[in-house]
Amino acid sequence: MAFNFTLPLRVIQAIFALIVLALTAWVASVFHDAFYYHYDSPSQNNFLIFTSIWTFLALAYLLLAPMVMPSLAHKFAVLGVEVLTMLFWFAGFIALAVYISDTIFDYCTGGFCSGLKAACVFAAFEWLLFTATTILSALHVFRSRGASSKPAAEVNVQSGV
Repeated sequence: MAFNFTLPLRVIQAIFALIVLALTAWVASVFHDAFYYHYDSPSQNNFLIFTSIWTFLALAYLLLAPMVMPSLAHKFAVLGVEVLTMLFWFAGFIALAVYISDTIFDYCTGGFCSGLKAACVFAAFEWLLFTATTILSALHVFRSRGASSKPAAEVNVQSGV
C-alpha cells in the first residue's frame, strides 16, 4: 500500500499559511504605528493576508468536503480550488518580492524588513506546496478520465476472502 502524501502536505500548508498571516498582519500593524507615520500597508502585503485567509477556507473545503459531503468534492472542483490557490500564492510572493527589491528597501534594516522578507520566503514555499498538491490533483483527474467523478480522497477497499 502506497503512502498518501496529501494529508501531511495539507498540514504543512496550514502551518505556512498561519506563519505568513502572522508575519503580514504584523507588518500591516507596523505600517500603522507612529514610527512609520501611519502609512497604509502595501497592497502586496494586504494581498498575502487575503491569500492566507483564502488558504484556510480552501483547506477546509479540500479536507472536509470529501469526508462530509462527497458530492461537493467533484474532481474538477478540487482541481479548480487547487489551481486558484496556487495562482494566488504565486502572484502574492512575486508581488511582494518585487516590492522588497524596490530601491526604497536598499537601506532598510531591522525587524520590519526582515518580517517582509520572511513572509515572502514562506509564501514562496507555500506556492511550491500548492504546486505539488495541484500536480497530484491533476494526475488524479487525468488518470480517472472517463470514469465516475468520485472525490480524490475516497478509496474503494475490497474485502479479502
